[in-house]
Amino acid sequence: MWRSSPERELAASWAADAAAGRAPAAEAEEPPAVDAGAAGEPERPAREEQPKAELQAPARPRAAEEGDARVARRLPPALPLAPARPAARALCQLAKARGRGRGYRRGSGSLRPVTVDSSKARTSLDALKISLRQLRWKEFPFGRRLPCDIYWHGVSFHDNDILSGQVNKFPGMTEMVRKITLSRALRIMQNLFPEEYNFYPRSWILPEEFQLFVAQVRMVKDGDPSWKPTFIVKPDGGCQGDGIYLIKDPNDIRLTGTLQSRPAVVQEYIYKPLLIDKLKFDIRLYVLLKSLDPLEIYIAKDGLSRFCTEPYQEPNPQNLHHVFMHLTNYSLNIHSGKFIHSDSASTGSKRTFSSILCRLSSKGVDIKKVWSDIISLVIKTVIALTPELKVFYQSDIPTGRPGPTCFQILGFDILLMKSLKPMLLEVNANPSMRIEHEYELSPGVFENIPSLVDEEVKVAVIRDTLRLMDPLKKKKETQSQHPEKPITGKEDLDCEMTGDPDSNPEAHLPSICLKQVFPKYAKQFNYLRLVDRMANLFIRFLGIKGTMKLGPTGFRTFIRNCKLSSSSLSMAAVDILYIDITRRWNSVTLDQRDSGMCLQAFVEAFFFLAQRKFKMLPLHEQVASLIDLCEYHLSLLDEKRLVCGRRRRPQSSPPQEMNARTQSAAGSLAPRMIGANKLPHSRHALS
Repeated sequence: MWRSSPERELAASWAADAAAGRAPAAEAEEPPAVDAGAAGEPERPAREEQPKAELQAPARPRAAEEGDARVARRLPPALPLAPARPAARALCQLAKARGRGRGYRRGSGSLRPVTVDSSKARTSLDALKISLRQLRWKEFPFGRRLPCDIYWHGVSFHDNDILSGQVNKFPGMTEMVRKITLSRALRIMQNLFPEEYNFYPRSWILPEEFQLFVAQVRMVKDGDPSWKPTFIVKPDGGCQGDGIYLIKDPNDIRLTGTLQSRPAVVQEYIYKPLLIDKLKFDIRLYVLLKSLDPLEIYIAKDGLSRFCTEPYQEPNPQNLHHVFMHLTNYSLNIHSGKFIHSDSASTGSKRTFSSILCRLSSKGVDIKKVWSDIISLVIKTVIALTPELKVFYQSDIPTGRPGPTCFQILGFDILLMKSLKPMLLEVNANPSMRIEHEYELSPGVFENIPSLVDEEVKVAVIRDTLRLMDPLKKKKETQSQHPEKPITGKEDLDCEMTGDPDSNPEAHLPSICLKQVFPKYAKQFNYLRLVDRMANLFIRFLGIKGTMKLGPTGFRTFIRNCKLSSSSLSMAAVDILYIDITRRWNSVTLDQRDSGMCLQAFVEAFFFLAQRKFKMLPLHEQVASLIDLCEYHLSLLDEKRLVCGRRRRPQSSPPQEMNARTQSAAGSLAPRMIGANKLPHSRHALS
C-alpha cells in the first residue's frame, strides 16, 4: 500500500467529490442575506432580522450605506434553506412570547451573535461580509470599544493591539514564509529527511551563497556535459510575481544586479509540469492553521487553478523572457490579452481545483493518490514552519500574560509535475481573498466585476474557518443537546411538531469544506518533528520572557543542565562554538532587534553536538538521540526540583508519574532502539 488506510479514506472521499464533478464548498441556493450588523447599533439576536430578510427581493442588494467600504455587487452564492412556514413560524414566536410571560428563563433563548471586528480586513472585506451574513453574526466594520470575539486582520498580527479574543494571524507568520526563511526551514528538514522533503526544489540564498551556487553548478556540468539547467530567481520580499525571472547561466548579468539590489532565492526550474490544454498551471490550496500547540491543520477540499496564457514550451534562450508562458501568477497573466475571464468553474484562465481533478479522473488518473501526496506535502511543510513560529509566538504572547489566541489561513502554491508529483512553489501568509477582478473598459479605465469562481471557493473557506473558530460553539452544542424548555402547552407542542428553524443556527449552511489532517494523521508524521522538540529546548533556556535569541549564559546553562560537556568538550570550547555560530548567523539574518543566538543558529550548534556525540549513526538518528538525552536529563532535573518543592513528601519516594517518564526516557537512549523505533515510521509514511 502506498498510504495508510485513514489517509487514503480521506483522499478517497475528496476524490469522489471531484470525480462526480461536485465542488465541495458550493451549493445551489441561498437564503436571503441577514444584515451582519454595523458599528454603533445595539446588539440584538440575528434571528430578529429574519422576517424582514425573507421579504427582501433577492435580485440585487440594497445601495451601499455610508461607511460601507467595498459592498458586494450582488448577493452571495445561494445556500439551501427549508421551505418557509409563515403560520408555523408566527405560532412559534407567539408561543415564545407567552412563555416568557409565564416565567420562561432568558437563558433558554438563542445565544447572542458572535461579534467580529472587520475594521482591518482590507481586501478580504467583501468575502468576510458575505460569510458573516450567512452565519448571521454581528459585524463591527469600524471597530468597537468593547472587546470583540474575533478580529479579522488583512496583513499581520500587529494590525491591531488586542489583549483578548481571537485573531486570524499568527505573530511571525509573514516573516516565516518569506522566500529565504522558508527555504532555510525546509533545508534543515531536507538535511534530516532528504527523501521525505524532496517536494521542494533545490535552492540557494543570494547573495551569501552565490559562490556556492556557481561552484555546484559548474561541478554538475563537468560531470554531465549534456545537463542544461534552467534556474528561477525570486526576490525575498517579492509578491504577485514581482521581480521573478529565469536564467540559464549563473553568471547572467541580471543575477549580478540582483546581488547588488536585494536578497533573493534561486531555484532549479521545474521544466516538466503537467499541462492542460497545452498550458502550464498551478494550484492555490487554502490551509487553516487552527492551533500551534497542540498543532491542528485543516485543508480546504477545493482550491483554485491559475493558468498561464501562452502554450508551454521548455525553457530556451529565446523564450526565457515569456512570463505568460512560464509564470502562473494571476497578477501577471491578468494583463495578457489572452486571459479568459469565465464564470464557469471548469473553463477560463482561473478554474476550481475540483474541476481539474474531475478532468484528470476522466482520463484514468488516480486522484486519490494525488490528494494524499498533497496532504503529505502540506503537513510536512507546516511541521517545518512551526518551530520558529513558536519562538515568535512566545515573544509576542508570553506565557502567563493576557493575549489573544491565533489562527490563520495560508495559501499553498503547488505545481503538479507531469508524473503527478506535487511540488511546493511557495507559501503565502496573506493569500488574496478578493472575489472580484478588474475589467478594462477602455485604456486605463477599469471596473471591478464579481468573479463567481473566486466567490465560490473563498467565501466557503472564510465562512467555514469562522465556524471552526466559533467561540460560542460549545455553548450552542450544549444548548442544542440539552435545551431548556418552558412549561409545555398547546403552542409549545405545535412548535415542536413544526420545528423551530432557530434551534439549529447552522441548519441552512452546507457541510464544512475544511477537513482536519493533523492531528488526525499525527502518528504518521510525528517522527519528523525533531526541530520542534529542539525549539522547545531553545525556548526553555531563553530566560527572559519576550526575547527571541539565546544569550551566552543561557547556552552554557543548556550545556550544563543536559550534561553535554566532557573532557573532549570543555566549557571554553562551548563558548567558542557559541561565538562562532552566532556571529555568522547575525551577519546573514535581517532581524537585528537583539543580539544572541537565533533558533536556526541553535539548530546548527545542536547538529554539531549530535554528530560529535553519536558518530556512527545517520544524522536524523544522531539528532533524535541527543534530543532524547537532553529531555532525559531535564526530566531528572524537573523531578528533583519537584521533590524539593514538596518538602512534606519523603524524598525517597518521588512522584510515580515522573519515575515512569524518567524510565521511559532512559530506555530510549540506546541508538539501536532509537533507530528501530524511528525508521519504520518513516518507511510507513512513504510506502
